[in-house]
Amino acid sequence: MYRAVVEDPLALSVVAALAEPVRRDLYTYVRRQGRPVTRDEAAADVGISRKLAAFHLDKLVAAGLLDAGADGEAAGRIGRPPKTYRLSDLEIDVSIPARRYELAAQLLLEAALTSERDGVAPAEALRAEARRRGREAGAEARHRLRPGRVGPERALSLVEDVASGCGFEPVRGDRRFVRLRNCPYQRLARHSRELICGMNTEFFTGIVEGIGGRVRVDLAPWEGHCCVELRA
Repeated sequence: MYRAVVEDPLALSVVAALAEPVRRDLYTYVRRQGRPVTRDEAAADVGISRKLAAFHLDKLVAAGLLDAGADGEAAGRIGRPPKTYRLSDLEIDVSIPARRYELAAQLLLEAALTSERDGVAPAEALRAEARRRGREAGAEARHRLRPGRVGPERALSLVEDVASGCGFEPVRGDRRFVRLRNCPYQRLARHSRELICGMNTEFFTGIVEGIGGRVRVDLAPWEGHCCVELRA
């Protein structure tokens, strides 16, 4: 199963596909049926020609929203079985600005399991899990980009790349200073700023460790934004 977010080119193509009213009506019809439907059925429901329905349905297939096949029940008939369309396994998450509540849920779940198993405080377990995930992300970025020796400014650029991919919307203050415009867990932070900001701080500390550079991670509250700032 594929989950798409707004930064992903696939997600953008999905949004564009559903922005067209006829295409959106066809997708809604196929989704409502819960079974493969033919071009004729879809055209009749929406009130357009079969040819136009085929055009839009194939666009929905190209966007990943539908899968195309042949009508299995018609396979025994003479001639080619009619083309049918059914829902794909694509899941779509679109938010502006980007949110990552699924990742937060994973971190919180792992922390709860660790807390129960090892008898540590839930907040401590959450910070440890966030740091571990950060180290993984940092090590993956370093391996992917193969930057060679990582000086402070290069390390800051790599951390900035990871932050951007995670939805934090990094903003350069200068060559050695980055702030994070967006908190991907904004609604959670409103309920427990100390817990979520601590999780973010440990996550970025882990990223720096995974990259292997010298970047200072500070907790610096910035109203309406992520409270973490980074300095080379």
